[in-house]
Amino acid sequence: MTDPGRHHARPLPARERDKPWLMRTYSGHSTAKASNELYRTNLAKGQTGLSIAFDLPTQTGYDPDDPRARGEVGKVGVPVAHLGHMRQLLDGIPPGEMNTSMTINATAAWLLGLYVANAETQGVESRQLRGTTQNDIVKEYLSRGTYIFPPEPSKRLIVDMIAFCSEWIPKWNPMNVCSYHLQEAGATPVQEIAYSLATAIDVLDAVRASGQVPEERFPAVVGSISFFVNAGIRFVEETCKMRAFTQLWDRITAERYGVEDPKLRRFRYGVQVNSLGLTEAQPENNVQRIVLEMLGVTLSKRARARSIQLPAWNEALGLPRPWDQQWSLRMQQVLAFETDLLEYDDLFDGSRVIEAKTAELVEAAQAELDEVLALGGAFEAIEELKGRLVASNTERTRRIETGEQVVVGVNAFTETAESPLGGEENILKVDPAVQEEMIADVQAWRSERDNDAVKRSLDELRRAAETGANIMPATIDLAHAGGTTGEWAGALREVFGEYRAPTGVAAAVGVGGLSTTLREVAERVKALPGGPPRFLVAKPGLDGHSNGAEQIAVAARDAGMEVIYQGIRLTPEQIAAVARDEDVDIVGLSILSGSHLDLVPEVLRLLRAEGVDSPVVVGGIIPEDDRPRLLEAGVAAVYTPKDFELGRLMGDIVDLVVDHRAR
Repeated sequence: MTDPGRHHARPLPARERDKPWLMRTYSGHSTAKASNELYRTNLAKGQTGLSIAFDLPTQTGYDPDDPRARGEVGKVGVPVAHLGHMRQLLDGIPPGEMNTSMTINATAAWLLGLYVANAETQGVESRQLRGTTQNDIVKEYLSRGTYIFPPEPSKRLIVDMIAFCSEWIPKWNPMNVCSYHLQEAGATPVQEIAYSLATAIDVLDAVRASGQVPEERFPAVVGSISFFVNAGIRFVEETCKMRAFTQLWDRITAERYGVEDPKLRRFRYGVQVNSLGLTEAQPENNVQRIVLEMLGVTLSKRARARSIQLPAWNEALGLPRPWDQQWSLRMQQVLAFETDLLEYDDLFDGSRVIEAKTAELVEAAQAELDEVLALGGAFEAIEELKGRLVASNTERTRRIETGEQVVVGVNAFTETAESPLGGEENILKVDPAVQEEMIADVQAWRSERDNDAVKRSLDELRRAAETGANIMPATIDLAHAGGTTGEWAGALREVFGEYRAPTGVAAAVGVGGLSTTLREVAERVKALPGGPPRFLVAKPGLDGHSNGAEQIAVAARDAGMEVIYQGIRLTPEQIAAVARDEDVDIVGLSILSGSHLDLVPEVLRLLRAEGVDSPVVVGGIIPEDDRPRLLEAGVAAVYTPKDFELGRLMGDIVDLVVDHRAR
């Protein structure tokens, strides 16, 4: 008789595992010193690359002591105004060994200049440096709002960086074409693919036309272009989107640019999964959203991300704490090291479902891309593309409002037990004293440097800008001399001027259809004594995230109101003057950067000084314990992302106007 215990299944042979992707957390806040401590802690926890978040003054070219930086210093990232800050930021992190990603666009050349200068002071040559500057200004015009200069000078700065890196920093990715924020602004997968590829084409065509890169080095330039994408909750569609991106980029690099080496035609991308879909209501649901969205950029080996950074579960509430970022890092580590994902070839090769959806996206994205190129390219078609994005976002917003698009915990399954993750301490709050500390810091820096050397460097920077010389040598020289972010940007503002991007609101009015509630408000507005309300929608400060303000403006126009919306980055003084001159019935302020306690009281003070007594409402990412302080300051109502029913919100606006007119 055979002993059954002797017949064990033979173990399968161990499979060779692929190397995991770079694991990053997008972080930075308060000061360079505080951020350095955070980076070193995250690296010790197993993070394998840095991803630096800069504050809004740094991104838009202002020093901490500039009046326009009020309330914004250190809030959504780290302030870096001079070489001393870069030195503090990277203290103990060897520049020749670290792979550093810097989310910076309008001031990308300056931050790269500081990064190079910091490495050189440590004896590290620029040829050793590895990393990425995001440096995609088109998506700033379309969605994120941290632009400074007009399109053509901005393109020239990108070209200069690419040409300089090609010769002097060959391991650096000088441009990270960023479709991430396009999806955050409402882009469909087709729009996300087409608009970002159009941007890459525009820039590469300009590099080739500049004559700064020898023909033999151009394939390497093409290979240095990387992408930064978004992954939403529809992870099957997102997987197909990434496979479509991969196919189209291979086609473009081969056919348009004649790149023969397959390695240089690879679609190399990093990713942060969707923040647009993170909810303030039942924020614990964001954990499973983040995990599922990560699958869209990891399951398909053929189109797998090169680096991943995940948001934290509480980012719809405010800044995440170090523990929250650790949780997001651990999600990546569990997928990479505990599961068997990295032991297999592509899971979807041969799948009829995946191949059909990918082919559909390739065809539609190619058609959309051809349209953009026929319009003159991404830089030329900014106004058209902005209108299309706002319209897409309007359609998405209305689907959520009507319940056609389900968001768990927001418009469905809203019943919930009290969360043990709640409470006032569940987000990080930047100490308001940081601003005064940084003002004193930058003023001390200016007093102790060689100001004659700075003046000479600034003169050379202006000369380079005026003559068309490559901007990078003068930028690095200014960094070594002790120049500041505000001085670099100020010198180029003198030469290039500034830019105000289109809002896209007019193109979206009437697009998404009206919910029942919004239609009722529109009927009520028609019959209002005194005519339709004049509604000023304004964004004070440097916060460029305008998606919410745009949707409020569109909804108000759809409801029959007269809307004044002039776009982003208005000063409190400008807002008060517009409210006075336009004789508005109500003012709506949108702030997502955490600067509401600084800016809102100032806007209120200036409005009253101008004799404007209209009610003021505030919307944005407002922590619950800040709400009473705003109401005490004189705000009539506070709205946050959980107030997604725009019809109800518009009804509130009309109620406030009626009450005010009756006084």
